[in-house]
Amino acid sequence: MIERKRKTKNPCPTCFLNRALCICERIPTANTRTRICLVIHAKELKRTTNTGRLAIKALVNSEMRVRGDSREALDLSDLLTPEYRTLLFYPSEDALELTEELVKQDPRPVQLIVPDGNWRQASKVHYRHHELKDVPRVMIKTPNTAKLHMRAENTPEGMATLQAIAHALGILEGNEVKESLLNLYNAKLEKTLVGRGILK
Repeated sequence: MIERKRKTKNPCPTCFLNRALCICERIPTANTRTRICLVIHAKELKRTTNTGRLAIKALVNSEMRVRGDSREALDLSDLLTPEYRTLLFYPSEDALELTEELVKQDPRPVQLIVPDGNWRQASKVHYRHHELKDVPRVMIKTPNTAKLHMRAENTPEGMATLQAIAHALGILEGNEVKESLLNLYNAKLEKTLVGRGILK
């Protein structure tokens, strides 16, 4: 018998937690030189454990594109402007490690395209969006040492989207932005686990 996942009752439309556990007052406002574009699958939008949308709420220089909500393919070619050095945040075999040295190779601000969804959904941004074929892939090699997670992680580096964005912006923008986003993620994790009865 398959156990059904419990749905959050009366969720806040912003942080997606039960309203009694709402963390909206803890969402920071961060102005960054780096631009974040979250490419999220439509099915992921319905999941209250999603953290990518919280990153978009916190980051002024960001936007969200939704894929998989119609039969028409999402075209991301308009993102490829000379104003930004565009990178796809995806750990493919040819992905470069995102480091300060890599960032310094180009004076332009970085635009980081971040696929959001389960592994299968996120991988389709890498494979199917041919307009992004020449966009360099980057990854971070920071291990996820957390003992508690909202979802099961398949690899030692596996992270929630908000965690991964925080670590990437730590390299691109500095520790202050990173810590503010990690604090937001930890608040989301804690309240999610309280809602499940795992924490008190």
